[in-house]
Amino acid sequence: MSSERGKDIAEGPSRVNPGDQQLPPTPSRYESQKRRDWNTFGQYLKNQRPPVPLSQCNCNHVLDFLRYLDQFGKTKVHLQGCMFYGQPEPPAPCTCPLRQAWGSLDALIGRLRAAYEENGGSPETNPFASGAIRVYLREVRDCQAKARGIPYKKKKKKPHQGKGGDESSSTIHFS
Repeated sequence: MSSERGKDIAEGPSRVNPGDQQLPPTPSRYESQKRRDWNTFGQYLKNQRPPVPLSQCNCNHVLDFLRYLDQFGKTKVHLQGCMFYGQPEPPAPCTCPLRQAWGSLDALIGRLRAAYEENGGSPETNPFASGAIRVYLREVRDCQAKARGIPYKKKKKKPHQGKGGDESSSTIHFS
């Protein structure tokens, strides 16, 4: 009898009780963040006076939301009059404002763009995919790079090589 019991434990239950339900898989970090961002944006629209229905949301609402988020930022962005403007590592504190980092905003827009379409929005009317949003993000990126003295340079694409790659580096020569 004890050998049968050990067998059951090793193999697991042979039948599933109707009362046992499997939990859905835990969402990934990205999916959780996307849902949280979507809910935050929806709450932002509801708090507008008058409230804005999602169906009437446009890129101006998105831009206002991005500006609103700046008050919760943690990235010091030096103003042009600041003596530390353009210095990557300022030697002392200053009174320049904290803002949302460009990379954070860029990732946020990517998640909201995906969430909009997953929640029934059409790609053609996606306010997060608007050209105005891309322009705003580019301006934030450039402004923050200048303020920190770090020029942003677009990464150059490596020239496309054939399937074998560079033959001179992959060929073995024997003397």
